[in-house]
Amino acid sequence: MSTNGTVLTPTVLIIGAGPSGLRAAAELAPRVSGEVLVLERESVAGGIPRHSDHPGYGIRDMGNFIDGPKYARILREQATAAGARILTNAMVTDWAGERSVNVTMPEGRVRVDAKVIILATGARERPRPARLIPGDRGKGVYTTGHLQNIVHLKHGKVGKRAVIVGAELVSWSAAMTLKHVKCKTVLMTTEYPKADAYRLFSGPGKLFFGTKVATRTRVTRIIGKPNVQGVEIENIDTGQRRIVDCDTVILTGDWIPDNELARAADVDIDPVSKSPLVDAALRTNKAGIFAIGNMLHPVDTADVAALDGAAVAEHVVNYLRGDRPGGAPLSLTADAPFRWVAPALLRQHDPAPPRRRLLLWSDTYVPFPEVVLRQNGEVIARKRLWWPAAPGRVFRVPSSMLSQINWNAGAVTIGLAN
Repeated sequence: MSTNGTVLTPTVLIIGAGPSGLRAAAELAPRVSGEVLVLERESVAGGIPRHSDHPGYGIRDMGNFIDGPKYARILREQATAAGARILTNAMVTDWAGERSVNVTMPEGRVRVDAKVIILATGARERPRPARLIPGDRGKGVYTTGHLQNIVHLKHGKVGKRAVIVGAELVSWSAAMTLKHVKCKTVLMTTEYPKADAYRLFSGPGKLFFGTKVATRTRVTRIIGKPNVQGVEIENIDTGQRRIVDCDTVILTGDWIPDNELARAADVDIDPVSKSPLVDAALRTNKAGIFAIGNMLHPVDTADVAALDGAAVAEHVVNYLRGDRPGGAPLSLTADAPFRWVAPALLRQHDPAPPRRRLLLWSDTYVPFPEVVLRQNGEVIARKRLWWPAAPGRVFRVPSSMLSQINWNAGAVTIGLAN
């Protein structure tokens, strides 16, 4: 039955049914007058956890330690039980107005007009062409998401010997998936001097998988066609190269937000992270458009993304009541070794950001960093933290440091003490 010409008018439209979108739907559905509608382009809601069939989900938001498919199922059930409506196989193609989008589904095209739109489109790993890895174009090169889709959703197979590019949390997730299909991870390679994952994962992971982690190395060539036969690995410090035999290459990490809809709406974008710029209430520069989850901090764990969804509910309710931000925001920018910070827009009377944390991405390992805020070139706050800033994972800083800002002065930067 064709739906062409149909117009849907929910109060809140959520684009993306991953952890952040589903949690936002569950929180908002009982609290707003009218419908909360969630659009998901895949056939089943749940996002990345749906095809990550291993434990490690739900720690921060559910107080549990469960596998990805179960975690996704619980989020779906909570959203629908709360009264939200979820439409799958629904691709948002373009904007039809300030808070109006065109959607293509198997039944036809519809327009959705909403009072509030929440962007929860997540992030993706860069594929091989975007990483500029030279060599042959043989079969057997996957991102983690592609691998897990093949294995856990389509019940397919890959090769027998794999090299994983990256050594962060998602890299160990890929290793678990490979083990599930009896593909041995013969090497993990990272350009950093340490494995990027938390020691809790990387230490036992090496023992469990029998995997070597080659630090300060990179893949300079993929060899073999029509199928992969090996990779060339270069030591960054010495320039020495060697060939590692494998028939599978997994590209992990190196995340980029799914920001196409945000860009098309002229939402301001961080030039480094490519994420929408938001304030502590998760508002973009466009009235009535919010952004949450891993499109803002590519990427954090699924439970942290879900907690963004919980946090945005209060701000959406306030917006629907007529609350609007007061005045132009100050900008918060990251100094080296940090690459980006979220939120990056600050207002004096805004609430604290989700979990009262600023989220940053570091390009350098610093074991006990002393974080400093600077305004007009002067240090206005400093705090020693007892957890490391490390590449490959989000670094969290208490947002209480923002209390020292002079709201009548200029932009603020966050970095480390000299």
